[in-house]
Amino acid sequence: MKKDQLLSRLPSSLPRLPSAAVFTRRRVLLAGAGTAVAGAAGTAGLLSLGQGAEPAAPAPAAGPPAHRAVKPSAYRLQPLTGYGPPRTAPARTVVRHEPFLRMSGRGRSMVLTFDDGPDPRYTPDILDTLAEYDVRAMFFVCGEMAADHPDLLARMADEGHVVGNHTWSHPLLTRLSRGRIRSEMERTCEVIEEAYGERPQWFRAPYGAWNRAAFQLGADLGMEPLAWTVDTLDWTTPGTRTIVGRVEHGAAPGVVVLSHDAGGDRTQSVRALRDYLPHLLDSGYHVTVPRRHYA
Repeated sequence: MKKDQLLSRLPSSLPRLPSAAVFTRRRVLLAGAGTAVAGAAGTAGLLSLGQGAEPAAPAPAAGPPAHRAVKPSAYRLQPLTGYGPPRTAPARTVVRHEPFLRMSGRGRSMVLTFDDGPDPRYTPDILDTLAEYDVRAMFFVCGEMAADHPDLLARMADEGHVVGNHTWSHPLLTRLSRGRIRSEMERTCEVIEEAYGERPQWFRAPYGAWNRAAFQLGADLGMEPLAWTVDTLDWTTPGTRTIVGRVEHGAAPGVVVLSHDAGGDRTQSVRALRDYLPHLLDSGYHVTVPRRHYA
């Protein structure tokens, strides 16, 4: 299915959630060792403190083509038996029927998200810009890319960014069997845990195409579904100024912005971030990442 058949513009509109903890997840690990949406359209929801998703109008989504498959590493850090704090059962994740599309809270907070990486050609430049302005972002990574570049996930952990699961090879989930969807998610969770230092708590379906199985399996793996409110359409390489304009015109309390750091030539995305990020901050926006909240 062609990507442009899956796209449409999402409404823009953003409040505030507290920033995620900035301490180094990877260092902590090393120290302690230890719904349905039919077809290819995603639907909108509201990410709020301790609340579920509020339905909004369905909207299709964007994303670049799938990547080649790469075998993940078999090595993982494991705590020694009998050492360390006792294991506790993870908090229950609600099976939702639509993804979160925006944040809810106080103030003029926004979330920047980058899909399909990490890519050594573009991701480091994006991380450098975020570091220059002391801003945290979310990176929804593809497992095959993360497996090839674990150092970039380690840097994301060290600098306080949130890493989410974007499947292994960026397929259209609505065309896969339940077993294939699980495999795409599980393999990516394992690579993220190994390189980033903890398992992902957020999941984004390629092309924004969720279905019942994707919501259920994501919840089984402890992940919440997150979509977006402002699509920069940067994968179409419309020009740096166009990307900047889409972010600045769509900026509002609660907005989640979709951009890409891989899947093609992302030079324009890198340049656009350098332009719009200081303007957002000067305009009084707090660019942050959501904390996990269980309903």
